[in-house]
Amino acid sequence: MEEIWSTKEETKVILTKPLSLEFADSHDEYKAPNLLQLVLSLFKNIRRGSDLIQLQLPPTFNMPKSQLQCYGELVYCVGDDLLNKCNIGESPIERFKAVLAWNFSTLRPLIFGVVPYNPILGETHHVSKGTLNVLVEQVSHHPSVTALYATDEKENIQLLWCQYPVAKFSGTLIEAETRGKRELKLMNHKETYVMNSPNFLLKLFPPGVGWGGTYQVRCLETGLEAELTIGGRSFVGLRGTPKSIIGKIFHSSSKNEPLFDINGHWDRSVTLKDLKSGEVNILYNAKKAISGLKTPIVKDLKGVWQSESGVVWREVSQCIMEKNWAKAGEAKKDIEENQRMLMKERKSKSETWVPKYFSVSYSKENGWDCSPLQKTIPPAPIVVPLNN
Repeated sequence: MEEIWSTKEETKVILTKPLSLEFADSHDEYKAPNLLQLVLSLFKNIRRGSDLIQLQLPPTFNMPKSQLQCYGELVYCVGDDLLNKCNIGESPIERFKAVLAWNFSTLRPLIFGVVPYNPILGETHHVSKGTLNVLVEQVSHHPSVTALYATDEKENIQLLWCQYPVAKFSGTLIEAETRGKRELKLMNHKETYVMNSPNFLLKLFPPGVGWGGTYQVRCLETGLEAELTIGGRSFVGLRGTPKSIIGKIFHSSSKNEPLFDINGHWDRSVTLKDLKSGEVNILYNAKKAISGLKTPIVKDLKGVWQSESGVVWREVSQCIMEKNWAKAGEAKKDIEENQRMLMKERKSKSETWVPKYFSVSYSKENGWDCSPLQKTIPPAPIVVPLNN
């Protein structure tokens, strides 16, 4: 499940398999060793209304990867060439449907009992797949704000995300809302698609984890919109399963006159029904999109930054995979204590930390916002193997 790359100078990068359909059912490596211990630990350390983003968990409850890597995988680890297909549609509605299918591929299986590492300030993740170059940076730690920018000069596509989770605990439910923006630009068509995310849900009794809530996808130029609900009721009135997804496509000027109905399960398939003709087609096939995903590999070890997630967390990840929990705890503690020390140094010198690849702003009205400092992302030293 791992790829380890190193040089004689002991520079080491550890990369692990992306989260895919297979992991939820068949990969014991990503499952917490003691779920009862996790539940008791959560009840001991949090209270109703608590902010959970900065909650510190022992490495027994971490998967061997950073949250930055999880975000990056949503963009560069996708099968069926879904992102490039967004460019192919000849009409606005065909492109909108392709964007929806790609959006569904960002919903990945979650595993109860394990979470990725909270990224450290200034941590980065830089990966390429073909001509698509992706860069993620942790631009704030308190609160936790992540910026992602991806460019494909061949396809003339840009992706810009700035997101920050806000999580609360109420009774036996932990709910995290991902705030911020996700934008996809199809430059050839002069179209910008704006979307948000469903909420992350974790139930302690009975134990379970998944996605839920309502979210939107819209095209600013064409006025096409989709409203989507995960875990709601189907169009025939039956209660949806936790992985069910329903929705509709409509013009912003006539929301009460939908063009298409959306129905299915994000981990299986999603269908689209044309409300004018009655025709039903498969819009999204999860098996093609998020199964059999390939682990990134290091192409140029000397080009890997020291801020790269696979470098920052290498010792912790290796110990987790070896199930050496004591050593993993020590390695994780060293990283966290070093961050606290650097923060105290900056505070004593009245210094403000500045992101390297993004400009960051905040307002009460709009929250956090990020803009890339460079127009295009260069090819990365870490790459995703292309399908043969």
